[in-house]
Amino acid sequence: MGHGPLSHALEQTLLKEVKHESLSYLFMKQLNTQFHGALTLALQIFRNSYSRKFFHQLISSQLDIDRLDYLKRDSFFTGVLEGNIGVDRIIAMLHVHQDELVVEEKGIYSIENFLHSRRLMYWQVYLHKTALSAERMMVNIIRRAQYLLKAGENLQATDALKVFLIKDMKLTDFNENPDLLDLFGQMDDNDIWGAVKIWKNHSDAILSGLCNRLLQRELFQVVLSADPIKKSMVENVRHEIHNVWYSKKRYQLLVLVWNSK
Repeated sequence: MGHGPLSHALEQTLLKEVKHESLSYLFMKQLNTQFHGALTLALQIFRNSYSRKFFHQLISSQLDIDRLDYLKRDSFFTGVLEGNIGVDRIIAMLHVHQDELVVEEKGIYSIENFLHSRRLMYWQVYLHKTALSAERMMVNIIRRAQYLLKAGENLQATDALKVFLIKDMKLTDFNENPDLLDLFGQMDDNDIWGAVKIWKNHSDAILSGLCNRLLQRELFQVVLSADPIKKSMVENVRHEIHNVWYSKKRYQLLVLVWNSK
C-alpha cells in the first residue's frame, strides 16, 4: 500500500519528491479514521514510536517480513528457484533479546542462504538487462509525456494519471488536499499501459517512437562495462543519434517536396 503504478519503476518519475512509505502512512491514517482508531498501534509500530522497538524491525530492517515475502513470491512467479528461501525456519529461529531481533546460532545457515538468494535474485531478475531496459524506456515515456503536457500539448490519459503527469507533487500537497490521496489510489498499471497504447500514435516522434518500441519489444541495448562510461562516448552516441534523426527528417522533407510537385 502506497506504491504507485508499476511500483518502484516509476516511483521517482510520477512522484519525484514523495516516497511510497510516506503515502503508505497517509493511507493508514485515513483508514485509521474510518475504522475509529483500530490501526493506532499499527501506526505507532510503522513510525517506530512504539515502546517495543523490535516490532518495527519486523517491518523495516535487513531481515524484515517484506523481504522474506517478496523473495519467496518473486521466485515462484519468475521460476528462478534460487530465491526460494526457508521462510518458516528463519521465522522459527528469530528471538528477542534486549528489545532487539536476534537469530539463534543454529539458524545462521538459513540467514546465509537468505542473503545469497537475495543477491542471486537481484542479478537474475531485478537487475536483468531486459528488465532494466524496459524500465528505462517506460521512465523516458513518462518523462516525455510530462514535458509535452507542461508545454501545452494534448495527451489522452485517465484523469488521475493526467493530474500526476502535469504537476510535480510534494508531500505537503497530499497533506493539504486529501482528495489527491484518493486520486493516487485510483491509479494502477492499466492507467499506464492504456496510455502507452494510445500515445504510440501521437504526432510527437519521440513519444510515439518510445511507445511503439516498448510495445513491440524493440528494447534499448544494454552494454555492461567494468569501467565508468566516458563523457566522450556519450557525446559520440548523441552525435550518431542526431545524424540519424537529421537524415530521416531531411528524407521526409524531400518526399514532401517531391509529392507537392
